[in-house]
Amino acid sequence: MALPLPSGLTPAETGFLCEMELVTVIPRQRLESLELLGGPTQPLNPPFPTPLPLWLALLLKKQRRANIQPPAWLTLSSLRTILDFETDDRTAGVFSPPPALPQPKTFPDPDLPYLSPDIVELSTPFLKDTHTSSAQEGALPYHWLELASLLLASAADDFPDADAIRILIRDLREVRMSKLRKGFRVLEGGAGLKINGVGGLEVAEVRGFVGGVVDGLRRLGRAREEMRREREEEGGNTGVGDEEGSEDGMGL
Repeated sequence: MALPLPSGLTPAETGFLCEMELVTVIPRQRLESLELLGGPTQPLNPPFPTPLPLWLALLLKKQRRANIQPPAWLTLSSLRTILDFETDDRTAGVFSPPPALPQPKTFPDPDLPYLSPDIVELSTPFLKDTHTSSAQEGALPYHWLELASLLLASAADDFPDADAIRILIRDLREVRMSKLRKGFRVLEGGAGLKINGVGGLEVAEVRGFVGGVVDGLRRLGRAREEMRREREEEGGNTGVGDEEGSEDGMGL
């Protein structure tokens, strides 16, 4: 008998999807275009930067055939700016803004079906160039945590200050997870939680915790509702008995 699968993506599955993101490599050797499921890659001609899927970039890095260029947001200055935003008292209830969405290139057409490829615009996590050399500085993309972990584990020599960046990534993760946990307290009152800017791995890690909190609140609410109904029924029965007793007294 197969075990039931957990709802949503697990952290391992989220990390696997992150390997499809494009990063910029500096090739050391020539390589012709490769036919992949997502389409052909650009040929590698040293020393021109070229975007490649992360899994392929890590493979070429392991073979010493290319170096990986860190994205603009994965630098000391950018991470410090983001950490200052996250720890500022004025922005304690929000997360650092994600990369800006591109300008829409299409307009709704009533004659086209809903979600037609001709009118659908890309959004997080399907934005391009969020991890390449064209990435925005000071904005954490959707797969920021898993991509930073993979690059620092396999291409640390491509970072001028890898140890300092690891510390900043760890601090950012702790601060943002603390914000998430504090924000879940509003769920008890039936309020909503705004999580704009939260990354994919962060969502996967807190999904089990949030599910447990929501289930617990539902059980508490169900128990309170049952107690309220029992009180109403007891109150109604007591009222009926008092009326009958009073009528009997009057008859006597």
